[in-house]
Amino acid sequence: MSGMSRPTVVARLAELAAHTREEGLPEGLREDVARRVLDLLGNSLAASGEVSATAVTAVVREWGGTPQATAIGTGLKVPAASAALVNGTLAHSLDFDDTHLPSVLHPSSPVVPAALAVAEARGATGAALLDAAGVGIEVAVRLGMGGYDEALGNSEFFERGQHATSICGAVGAAVAAATVGGLDAEGIAHAAGIAASMGAGLLEANRTGGTVKRVHGGWAAHAGVAAADLARHGLTGPPTVVEGRFGFLHAFCGERADVDAVVDRLGEHWELPGIFFKPYPCNHFTHAGIDAALQLRAQGVRPQDVTEIELGAPTAVLRTIGAPPEEKARPRSGYHAAFSGPYTVAAALTGGGGLGVFHEDFTDAAAADPERLALAALVRCVPDARCDEIFPHQFPAVLRVTTRDGTRHEVRVDANRGGPQNPLSSAELAEKFRLNAARVLDADAAQAVATAALDLPAAPGLDQLMAGVRA
Repeated sequence: MSGMSRPTVVARLAELAAHTREEGLPEGLREDVARRVLDLLGNSLAASGEVSATAVTAVVREWGGTPQATAIGTGLKVPAASAALVNGTLAHSLDFDDTHLPSVLHPSSPVVPAALAVAEARGATGAALLDAAGVGIEVAVRLGMGGYDEALGNSEFFERGQHATSICGAVGAAVAAATVGGLDAEGIAHAAGIAASMGAGLLEANRTGGTVKRVHGGWAAHAGVAAADLARHGLTGPPTVVEGRFGFLHAFCGERADVDAVVDRLGEHWELPGIFFKPYPCNHFTHAGIDAALQLRAQGVRPQDVTEIELGAPTAVLRTIGAPPEEKARPRSGYHAAFSGPYTVAAALTGGGGLGVFHEDFTDAAAADPERLALAALVRCVPDARCDEIFPHQFPAVLRVTTRDGTRHEVRVDANRGGPQNPLSSAELAEKFRLNAARVLDADAAQAVATAALDLPAAPGLDQLMAGVRA
């Protein structure tokens, strides 16, 4: 890179990472990342019984290797790359992880597990972990913005059926792993360049089934740690890996790639604090519909009185939450129910736990409940012009319900709960963690983990935190 006349994009990203390691994140951002670590640990604990968790844990046991870092909920310490695979898989398995808009990706699930694994293996401080994770998240979402097309009003990754979380997340994870792992700016750039050849993920499972998507975050985290290790041992990446003719953005997004968006105000403006927390453990496109259904329920609308339901949403999201219609009206499992607009509206109208709907609403039994399926069968998913104007800066929805007496009820939700315009309070985030962790930890153990996570900015190490989630 030193031979280039001006810094390449990956060199600028790496310089930001190296600077952040030396100077720390801007004021307030370490605390923001600590909240994301807490959220991720809760989501991961809650997912420890899922098939994705048991599958990757079985594979990691077969691989063996030097015990370096905690695999959450397993009782195991395993090699750092293996821990990243397990923990990233757990973090994304329940679709409860944070979301950046308008790139439409979940940055913490691949990046934080990579940073945690390397930080634990190296005995890093809490501040070092948070700085590395924060800059890795920033890199991931900026790469995602490079694939966002303003005229299209959507992510080009998404338009092509590519999962930006795993594709961009692998590079962000590599930056985080290399940063907390002590590589210099050139080494961080090489790690990112290597990981750009490793990111992958297809979204077809959202449409027609399969559980592979749950592993996308884990594989990206695993790739990030591996890329940083390879860079440390001398493997190199191309200097123009982001902007080159056959580089990251053009290869994935073609002519719609926006290289300038990746470095726009880099180091001055941080996307990090605007990333949305999720109140509900389901696909983020369904959340505004849930919010609207909860409002209608609070207004006295009873499921047994409903005769018609129309869910209006952005045109682009209907492929995920509304198509094929027969699949969405009768999801084949609790997991598939989490990607169904009709089912999630029905779940919110009929009951639900936690902060509105919760894990108990996405079991296989709940997805087969006759009352919910009868209500879901009434839902017609349609494109909505106002939602199209707002998307993807928010994931809005409008819900129109007709009851037996002929009354037509309408609730429009423009700003998602959990984002900057409608944030979750610290108490709500702590409640989400408590309910998530209750699947694995008793109340005292959960409180100790929550305290340790939020105290990370001043923590001398991660031993106490990770012992608490090792289970």
